[in-house]
Amino acid sequence: MATTRTRTYNDAIDTLNSLQTPYAVIEARRAAGIRPDAASVREMRAYLARIGYDPRDLDRLHIVHVAGTKGKGSTCAFVDSILSRYQRRGGPPRKVGLFTSPHLIAVRERIRINSAPISEELFARYFFDVWDRLEENSHVAADAAAPGSKPIYARYLTLMSYHVFLSEGVDAAVYETGIGGEYDATNVVERPVASGISTLGIDHVFVLGDTVDKIAWHKAGIMKPGSPAFTIEQVPPAAEVLQARAAEKGVDLKVLDIDPRLAGVKIRPDATFQKKNATLGVALAETALKALDPSFSPSPDSLPQDFVDGLEQVVWRGRCEVKDEDSVVWHVDGAHTVDSLKMAARWFVSECAGRADGGPKVLIFNQQGRTEAVDFLDGLCNTVKSTGKGFEHVIFCTNVTYAATGYKRDFVNHQHNPADIEKMTQQRVFADRWKLLDPSANVMLIPTIEEAINTARGLAKGERKVQALITGSLHLVGGALGILESADAL
Repeated sequence: MATTRTRTYNDAIDTLNSLQTPYAVIEARRAAGIRPDAASVREMRAYLARIGYDPRDLDRLHIVHVAGTKGKGSTCAFVDSILSRYQRRGGPPRKVGLFTSPHLIAVRERIRINSAPISEELFARYFFDVWDRLEENSHVAADAAAPGSKPIYARYLTLMSYHVFLSEGVDAAVYETGIGGEYDATNVVERPVASGISTLGIDHVFVLGDTVDKIAWHKAGIMKPGSPAFTIEQVPPAAEVLQARAAEKGVDLKVLDIDPRLAGVKIRPDATFQKKNATLGVALAETALKALDPSFSPSPDSLPQDFVDGLEQVVWRGRCEVKDEDSVVWHVDGAHTVDSLKMAARWFVSECAGRADGGPKVLIFNQQGRTEAVDFLDGLCNTVKSTGKGFEHVIFCTNVTYAATGYKRDFVNHQHNPADIEKMTQQRVFADRWKLLDPSANVMLIPTIEEAINTARGLAKGERKVQALITGSLHLVGGALGILESADAL
């Protein structure tokens, strides 16, 4: 008798990787000016129907929807951490879902229940459950999605997250948008319990536009009539667009100053930008809890202890992390915009200032496939140099994980030009810019993350520990943490 082979997590990841848009296709679309539009959301609704759901089914998830350029991940983490405190002592909520991107080490980190990544077994089961439903219902809503088609990588994971959360009984879910908001795959939700927009800036210019007001238009797309919406202080052009779109949608958009109830709460890092994220997180969590429990009534004067614990004990890996080992103090912070890299540099400098025996400063950086990233380096370099001494050693590497075996399966990325990675084309551009910015620095090109880390370790001399900053792409940060911790998921 023939037996059916069990489809594993690795099978799921390999199949998922086949849904990545190849580099050549991305470049052809870019050349033709093709960008996501309203058809992208119609397509997601079609796929949702093919796996047996209607957007109204998502109401059961009591979704908190968050967009932004900087701080949206941290905001989501704060909301998740607060809601999880209530879940642990009996709820509501009964189960908390968290959907974020990208992952740091394992794809399954993107879909979390009660703050933990779903298991490999659950991931594989639900991945292929969605796959099979799409196959069986391939002609449903054929006017919106091509018969037999599958959503691309990030959209597939979004679709799968809805199936996971609804199947597992999640009754509060926090969703971080991928890119933008209006045409993002997560924007099939029609009635979120609350929407939040974190700090806006310039990012993903081809898709969203090259000015902050154009970008604000996209981010504002997550606001929905009948759902509370919150934001924090924005630059005037962004603020004007957010308010205009809120008025157009009939939404009362509340602009939040830093919550005075945060006084005495240990927010990490202790910086204004993070207090803004925490403020947004508090407002979103309060709104979600009111929707789940009509008896919940927050005090205007102080935060409940569960909120304080949620804020102080939040775990958001790859952001402002310090890891101390024998010869190196690692500072790890994913940062992918001009402003966030300046913040990362200021944080790094402040951490180093407290160590009298600090050794040489070392930078490990990459931002693959984004030509504009070379302009990010000026602020990073000058912020550190302004303290008296810049980075003595600067390492530019690719996002390839290991020297011998290449990419970890969960890191495979077909969206970048393989020839550019092999020739380290982007890294050479970075290196040339840094040599102009700081001719005294020892600039190195290293092919893999593993070799970059080992190179930094080798720079230690005597008892003075290397002060190393790993920043830029979250793919770099995730690969580095996986190596430093020998971890399979975070």
